[in-house]
Formats: sequence, C-alpha cells, structure tokens
Amino acid sequence: MEMRTHNCGELREGDVGKKVKLCGWLSSVRDLGAVIFFVLRDYYGYTQAVASDEALKGQIRDIPRESTISVVGKVVLRSAPNKDMPTGMIEIEPESVEVLGKCYEQLPFEIATSTSSREDTRLKYRFLDLRNPEVKNKIIFRSQVVSYLRQKMTELGFLEITTPILTSSSPEGARDYIVPSRLYPGHFYALPQAPQQYKQLLMTSGFDRYFQIAPCFRDEDARADRSPGEFYQLDCEMCFATQEDVFAVMEQVLSGVFKKFSPKGYKVDEGPFRRISYRDAMRDYGTDKPDLRNPLIIKDVTDILEGKAPFFEGGKTIKAICVNNFTQTRKWIDALTERAKQNGASNMYWFKLDENGELAGGISKFLVEAKSALVERLGLESGGFVAILAEEKGVEKAAGFVRTELGTGLDLIEKNAFRFCWIVDFPMYEYDDDGVLGFCHNPFSMPQGGLEALNTKDPLDILAYQYDSVVNGVELSSGAVRNHEPAIMERAFEIVGYGKDVIEQKFSALYNAFKFGAPPHAGIAPGVDRMVMLLLGEQNIREIITFPMDRNARDVLMGAPSTVTDKQLSEVHIKLDLPKEQKE
Repeated sequence: MEMRTHNCGELREGDVGKKVKLCGWLSSVRDLGAVIFFVLRDYYGYTQAVASDEALKGQIRDIPRESTISVVGKVVLRSAPNKDMPTGMIEIEPESVEVLGKCYEQLPFEIATSTSSREDTRLKYRFLDLRNPEVKNKIIFRSQVVSYLRQKMTELGFLEITTPILTSSSPEGARDYIVPSRLYPGHFYALPQAPQQYKQLLMTSGFDRYFQIAPCFRDEDARADRSPGEFYQLDCEMCFATQEDVFAVMEQVLSGVFKKFSPKGYKVDEGPFRRISYRDAMRDYGTDKPDLRNPLIIKDVTDILEGKAPFFEGGKTIKAICVNNFTQTRKWIDALTERAKQNGASNMYWFKLDENGELAGGISKFLVEAKSALVERLGLESGGFVAILAEEKGVEKAAGFVRTELGTGLDLIEKNAFRFCWIVDFPMYEYDDDGVLGFCHNPFSMPQGGLEALNTKDPLDILAYQYDSVVNGVELSSGAVRNHEPAIMERAFEIVGYGKDVIEQKFSALYNAFKFGAPPHAGIAPGVDRMVMLLLGEQNIREIITFPMDRNARDVLMGAPSTVTDKQLSEVHIKLDLPKEQKE
C-alpha cells in the first residue's frame, strides 16, 4: 500500500535491516530521557519504535496519545525482546515521524482498560472503546462466526436471499417499529420482526432452500441476553421438509460452529440432539429452556405429600428437588428460601436425611409417614437435602428457579461443555395472564393432526410442529413446520378470534400464495448474537454488538431516538400528542 509497507503486526526477525513505513495510533510512550520508546497500534497488532535523536524525541513528546502517525525507519533487533508480543523480537529506529490525525481531546478513558469504564461512557465513545484489542477481537470473532455460517449453509445447498426491510405491520408477536408513509397519509410501514412471511413466500415461489443473516426489529425491553431494537438471526427455510429434516441440517450447523469456535477443551454435543417435549421439560426442569449441564431433576410428589401439612392443602401441586451429599449451612438454605420467594414462590420448604437415615430439619416432623415413599421417589441418600415447592399455579417456574440456584450455588453445573437439546411438541394455544386465548409460539405453525385436530380437540390439547433449540439453558432458535393450507390457517386463527377478513388484511400475500399450490415447508432461525455471546462466554449481549443500544434502548453515540423538525413531521402527516410532563 502507498501509505505503509507493512502493518503493525507482521514484522519479524527476518525483516531486520529493512526500511519500512508503518501507520497507526500512538498507543503508548515511555520517556527515559536518553531514549523514548513508543508503540504504534493498528488493526493487526503493535510495533515498538525507539528514538534517540533529540529532534525526534521532542516531536514525539508533543504528540498526544491516540493520534494517528506515520513512522519511516529501519527494522532492528530489540535489546530486550518481548516474547509475549508477536513483533516483540524487533523494533523500529525511526528516521521520520509524521502526524496524520491529531488527538485534540482528552481521552474519556484509557483505551487498554476501557472495559472497566461505565457502560454509558463506553457506548458514547464506542469508536474509542473499539480500539481496545479486547473489544475489537469480539467483533472480529463475530465476523468469523457469521462467515462460517454463510459458508456452511451454502455447502448444505441453501441460497442466500435478502428480504425487504420496509414491510407491513403484523398483529402477532412483539411491538413493531413503525415508519410513516409520506405518499400515503395515515399509512405506515413496519420494520420486520423477522422475515417470516417473505421466507414462506420464497418456498411458494419454488426456491428450495433459503437463508440469510437477517436483521430483525422488535420494540422490546433489553435483557442481558437480548438487545433492544435490532438483532440478527440465521434465518432459513426448507421446501418439502419435515421437522426431522430441519433438525438434521441444524445439528450439522450448530454442532459445527460450536466445535470450531468453542474455547479449547470444550465438549460439544453432536447430532442427533436430545428431544424433550415441552410438557416433559416443564415437568422435569421447570422451564422450556433447560440447562442439561445441571444434573438435578424436579420430581412431582403431590400424591405423596398432599394433605400431610397445612401448607400442602388446597389442591396445590407439590414439586421436590433432591441433592445428595449436601453440606451447606442453615444460613445458606435460608438465603435460598428468600431468593425463591423473590422469584415467584410463596415459600420454599425443606428437609434433610441425616447420616443415620432419619428425617431432620425444616418440615421433617410433617413427613414421617411419607419418608419411605419420598426416599424411593427422589433417590434420597443419607446426607441428602430436599427443597419443596407447593403452589396452586406456577409451581413449575418456581421449582425451575430453585433447581438452577441449587445447581449453580452448589457448583453442580458441568464445566466446559455445550449441551444441546430440542424442545418439541409445544402447545398450539395458551391463555395469557388476562385469560385471553392466543398462539403459544408461532401463528404460522402446523397443528399436529391438522384440520381435524382444530375442529375436534380442546384448543389447549392441540400440539404444534413447533420446536426450539436450547443450549446451556439459553434458547438459541425457534422454528416450526409451517401451516401451508388455507383452510387450516383460517381455522387456526378463528380459534383465537381472528376472522378470515383479518387474515386477508394482515397476511394477504401469504394467504393468497397458499391458494396456488403451496409446498409443505419448515424452517428455523438461530440467533447470531446469542450464539456469539455463548461462544465468548459473555454475560452481556451488548459486548458482542459493534454499535449497541444501551439498556434503555438509546443509541447514545448517535443520539437516537431524537426529535425531528416540524417540516419532517408535516411531510409524513403526523402531529405530536406528547404526555403532559414531556411537554413541560
């Protein structure tokens, strides 16, 4: 390249004697008086230079750190090699130094330690944060994962096709981001929550296997594993495919990417992954996102304990979690009980089996008659501990929380492993907290049993060809065999109160396409952001996104969301009706 002969990460002992030209950021300066050592940093690495000429030393002293500079000089061996640095055997004796872009402002944080700064400061100065190699390498890693996914999907016969960003609003799912139309007053586009309808239309168009690294937009609150606003998924769809066909493909892709990019020594499940029905997952793990590294299993003991104590009456469902070889203190148990109460449990009861095989502690006095049945059901051994949850409803979630707390707090979680499973046989319908019947998963899914099941079964008894892939307790992807028959689609939506007119209005393209010989098809969409987060062992998803929003859905770097001018509002026929406190 014209501006440089080498980058800052490639010079080695074999280059000694060469005249070179490097460009980069002035990363650090060590002034010893007689000589000045300074380090250049670029995308590729670091190179040290050493100046003894008085004029050069004076020039370097005047250059603020993080300015971009050009150095022309000779490669020489270092008198004190640094074997931890790829270029640590050599350094540059500069002939000239030129400032290319001066740093005029005081740095808000040290580049090398930016990750210890406040997150809002890091995000405001994200362009500086990204100069930190630790942060930059996460973005490079993400790029490598995406490149692998593209290559693997292409090898498996999938065609990459991009779908529109401006689309129509959907009545299902999360809140849309809406975009007002200038040409059509009172009408709005929506940013796609997923390319769901488009990829199904591609199947009806005759494409056999589609994929894209798809941007998806949902107006949701942030979580540690969910970025507000925008996220990316490996969106794919297969024509003339069953649930098992999708599993066979995804097991190759997911197992492959985790094997390639996992830290050294990690164990990664190969296909076929374990299949667990939704109901079994809720029964045994208290969640539809079970962490299979946790060996604890929840057991139903309602038939054994019902009526044995006042707190086991009233038609409650009773769940128990057994931990053998338990050595924690009463104080530890009390703290766990409080956390359980703060996370949905009315209370957490417990007892132990002491070294003599006798019940002890907690509620043991109520359980004497039930001892033998409990020991057999739970596999309880001397020195074991049992946590018990009893609720009229929601006991699965409460027990799932306690299971996770026990597994984590007692260090029972398998180390250095990625354990996958498929959650299958989701209910087609469920009631929300307000008692309104709705779709449990994806409204475009095929019910098991087809039209006959929709017409003859209680909606809550209908299962769907819907599935999630889960790894280490994290939902990585959701998918389904699609409902491609107009009559089944009409009836499925009718059950939740949407008439044919709603389908024709909101899903007209897909509904009409199904009338012209639609093929059976199925798909799935693993989340790219979560995949990278898991592989890097990050707890915060914002760490692996180049320019993330903050936890309050603000882009503090670009100042979004922001106000717009009255002229811009007028062009899209909008008048603002702001809350009173915001007006003031």
